[in-house]
Amino acid sequence: MRIPAWLALVAVLNAAYTLPASAAEPSCHFAPVADSTASLQAAQSVGVLYSENTLNTLQYLEQYHSVALKGASNPALDSRISSAFVSSSDPKLAINWLLGSLHKQFASVTVYDNLDALVQARPDVVVMLDTYSRLVSKRNNQVEARFMAKFYDADLQYIGKAEGSRAQEMPSVWVQGKAAPEIAAQITQQTALQVNALQQFDASLKALVTSGNGAQVASN
Repeated sequence: MRIPAWLALVAVLNAAYTLPASAAEPSCHFAPVADSTASLQAAQSVGVLYSENTLNTLQYLEQYHSVALKGASNPALDSRISSAFVSSSDPKLAINWLLGSLHKQFASVTVYDNLDALVQARPDVVVMLDTYSRLVSKRNNQVEARFMAKFYDADLQYIGKAEGSRAQEMPSVWVQGKAAPEIAAQITQQTALQVNALQQFDASLKALVTSGNGAQVASN
């Protein structure tokens, strides 16, 4: 007898993974004395640090993705549902997008493991990349994606920030009687929400860099 899609989903994805703690404020280790007078320019080198929120979110997404991959190997779960879970929980989606956005705007972008290594490298601009994601689960229907990049000069004085965010209460996918295509479509909305927040980030970053270029031209 064929197992209903919603029941197979519960059986496969009722695994224990920890939701990231709610991050009301971006975690940042810098305490600038004053705002920087520097502006952002396309020719600059950029050094990136991941905030504690970002590291926790990456760990959460990797765990979620691992559960989704295990579900994809279960023949009881409809392939459309498992594929939607796998693609929407790709832990590299947001990070690769964000770093790619920075690469489009600056001459070079390097990620550093710690502040000491970054300070020794002395890039023109320092970026604290702060991300937070929460996906649908048996215990959660609130999907969130928040991305922020805070920019500092070489002396760690604050320049500005680029950001994008989306949050949405999703209809429950655990309701008895839902068909597989409907469940898969709802799960796929997670990917669309993340992409929308990332596109907001792109627009915010472009505006920030453009304002810096405009200020540079005006001063010449």
